[in-house]
Amino acid sequence: MKFWKSIATLTTGLMLASGVASADERLSIGTGGTGGLFYVIGAGVADTLNKHMQDTTARAEVTGASIENVRRVAAGQMALGFSSSSTLYEAVHGEGPFDGEPQAIQSIAYLYPAVLQLATTADTEVKSIADLAGKRVSLGPPGSNSAVLAKRILEAYGVFDSIEPQFLSYTEGVGALMDEQVDATAVLAGAPTAALIDLSSQRDMRLLPIEKDQVQAMLDQYPYYQLYDIPAGTYEDQDEPITAINDPAILFTAEDVAEDTVYGVTKTLFSHLDELGAVHPQAKKISRETAENTPIDLHPGAQRYFQEAQQ
Repeated sequence: MKFWKSIATLTTGLMLASGVASADERLSIGTGGTGGLFYVIGAGVADTLNKHMQDTTARAEVTGASIENVRRVAAGQMALGFSSSSTLYEAVHGEGPFDGEPQAIQSIAYLYPAVLQLATTADTEVKSIADLAGKRVSLGPPGSNSAVLAKRILEAYGVFDSIEPQFLSYTEGVGALMDEQVDATAVLAGAPTAALIDLSSQRDMRLLPIEKDQVQAMLDQYPYYQLYDIPAGTYEDQDEPITAINDPAILFTAEDVAEDTVYGVTKTLFSHLDELGAVHPQAKKISRETAENTPIDLHPGAQRYFQEAQQ
């Protein structure tokens, strides 16, 4: 009996030494709150990696979203993260919340558009962003990317100093608009988004379009923002495309994560976009055609996959 136990122990030791029994690589993915799109699609990313990337265990982590994800990925506490383009750009350049502390991160792929949607109702008679002068406007949660971008847009139109700003959650902002406590509300999310679907089903909703000439200077100053057309029919009674500002969602990693690991992640995700697209309508917008449109440098592992995919 002792003989066979000794043989088993020796065999296990040899397997471990040779790497035959090496443990799976664990990939923690920073997302956002459980009710948000980062978490929903992040969980889909984790499932896809678990199913199709050999010797890998991935898990979506609940976090405070973009800023926390950047700090924790850069510190090596998580392997991958979701972030808005604006936050990634500021992180790499040591600006905004990362003032003087540039973060060593690189992108993996552009995922899907997150657009600033300024909504009002026919009851307000507000038909353009310029008409918001002197009005009550919910900009989104305090300190959020929504509040920052909405403020910049209103400044570009020269009306920010005259409005009565409020900082409400998206659900609260829509509720306040329906109760006539505000005249317009901002939502930064993929379109369509649940809060505005609810609004359009109960009121005659009007989305306020961006005029390129009015925001061109802002786009030059903040190159991570993009113009984006919300297609006609995205919301009930929306008969025409509406131009908005896009602050896209990006999947990113740290500079020092192994090239082969990031190559494997990228190849696995983009080889199974049909599965990933099934988790949410916005995930269907993840595509090879837009993947490299990121505000910071691609990680060499992701770059290698995209170069191979073009051949």
